[in-house]
Amino acid sequence: MQQNPFQGMTPEQQMWQQQNQLPPMGGNMPPMGMPQQPVQQPPFGMQPPQDPLFTQQPVMGQPMMPNPMQPVMSQQPMMPQANPFAMQQPMPQPPMMQAPVAPQQWPPPGAQQAMTPEMMQQQMQFEAMQWQMAQQQAFPTQPVVRKPKKQKQPKPPKQKGEKRGGGKAILAVLLVLALAGAGAYFFFLRDPGDKVSTAQIEMGMMGNTFRGDALIVRNETAFDEEGVQNIEYEAEEGSLVYRTNPLCYVYSTGYSTNEMNTLQDYRDQINDYQQTLLAAETAYDQRMEMLETEVIERGLEVRSLVQGSRGDLINQENILATAITQRQNYFRSKYASDMRLSRLYDDENTQLQRIESWIKPKLATQESSIVSFYTDGFEHALSPELFETYTPSQVRSMINGIKPETSAAERGRIDLYRLVKKDNYAVLMLINDRNWNPTNDEVYQLTLEQFTSTKVQAKVLSYARSGGELLIRLAVVGDVSDVLYMRTCEATISEAVQCMTVPVAALYTQNGSKGVVINQNGVPSFVPVNVLNEAEGKAYIQPIQSGVLTEGMDVQLFN
Repeated sequence: MQQNPFQGMTPEQQMWQQQNQLPPMGGNMPPMGMPQQPVQQPPFGMQPPQDPLFTQQPVMGQPMMPNPMQPVMSQQPMMPQANPFAMQQPMPQPPMMQAPVAPQQWPPPGAQQAMTPEMMQQQMQFEAMQWQMAQQQAFPTQPVVRKPKKQKQPKPPKQKGEKRGGGKAILAVLLVLALAGAGAYFFFLRDPGDKVSTAQIEMGMMGNTFRGDALIVRNETAFDEEGVQNIEYEAEEGSLVYRTNPLCYVYSTGYSTNEMNTLQDYRDQINDYQQTLLAAETAYDQRMEMLETEVIERGLEVRSLVQGSRGDLINQENILATAITQRQNYFRSKYASDMRLSRLYDDENTQLQRIESWIKPKLATQESSIVSFYTDGFEHALSPELFETYTPSQVRSMINGIKPETSAAERGRIDLYRLVKKDNYAVLMLINDRNWNPTNDEVYQLTLEQFTSTKVQAKVLSYARSGGELLIRLAVVGDVSDVLYMRTCEATISEAVQCMTVPVAALYTQNGSKGVVINQNGVPSFVPVNVLNEAEGKAYIQPIQSGVLTEGMDVQLFN
């Protein structure tokens, strides 16, 4: 049985419903060309006694279904309201084949339930869609393709006394408590007998490094001579010599080996005549026999050393020379009245004096120094008195092998040897850097690279800039043996900062601060530090509180 659509309405509502009820879509429409029955409008300023937000409009292609979420209308008299659609006339529509829409009772009888916010939101969306469809029917336009908007899932209604986000806050608090408990266990409750990995704190240097070319300046004195024909070396190359030690013998120009041959002839004549005198002796001379035996034995020892036996050859040669001198002196005194022998001795002395006029012995003139017979021609220019006067361009020329100008008198002289002080030297270093300025009297780490790397501490004496190059004059206090034969090389200089080094695995973070863990009386203790740098698995650190960490102290490692 069909339900009466006007049941429960007042007479005014029934009249307005009959006058404004549209025929069902696809129903009995008048044929094309026939006049349509005009639709009566409500009086001006009046509208149906219902809430337009909850009025259900017919949907195209779907039957009208009762809406159980409509609220119960108040039975109070309706106030006159303006009808926004009073002056609009519906546009004629072509007949469409749709199912008839059954009229809906308004308001539904006995609908007294209250609407939730979710129900109200769904109702508003439904009515907004109906209003858009009505506007499209009244004002047909080109269809616009719109991307459907993704509707957000409605949140469940908040119960009374419930606070959103409370579960996340509780979870965060529990996580903080768990981390605090783990830290407390690690530092206070861990069994001291547990084996942990440790490492020792070491001292290291770190800082910026600059590369350039270096020119070595030794504290040395070169000795030269003019008119040199030959040099006979006496001292050993690179040995440490003292004052008055013989270094070499210099033979002047004009000396000839024939002079030595003449001297040897005189000595051979003396030896032959001595043997003649000894053979003519009839009385036994015990002292002469002892001196002859001494010379023969010392000569055999020297021969044995020359052939490969162990011993001091120079010492044995000196002993042999002493034995020969003692024998000669005794021979002269015994045969002093022999005229022929005396004449032969005079000829030998005259030839020796002639030879000594061409031979000059050279002796060490310093208390303690290293002697070297190798020179490169820069010894006079790169002296301790002159090296600080050179400009960057002059130093660059010397690094490239160009020697400074010398006087005409110095050009004819030949370098014999050099005596080098063993305790200190200097370095002229050129760096192609326009920004860095070293600090005078500051000590930097200097590395000289040639066949082997030599690392020393160098003090800045002064510096100068020219042509885009920085010239640094450095003083090095150390053994000169490493640079005895080095003049130019590549070098690096570092702004050395002394600090402590530990493995990177020793760093531990607590409350946002980095530090290391040490063992104090069996209890692990966290010491905050400043991490200066991390490189090659090492961390360069400085303790925030001085005196807490020392070299050799054990720190704990963490995986």
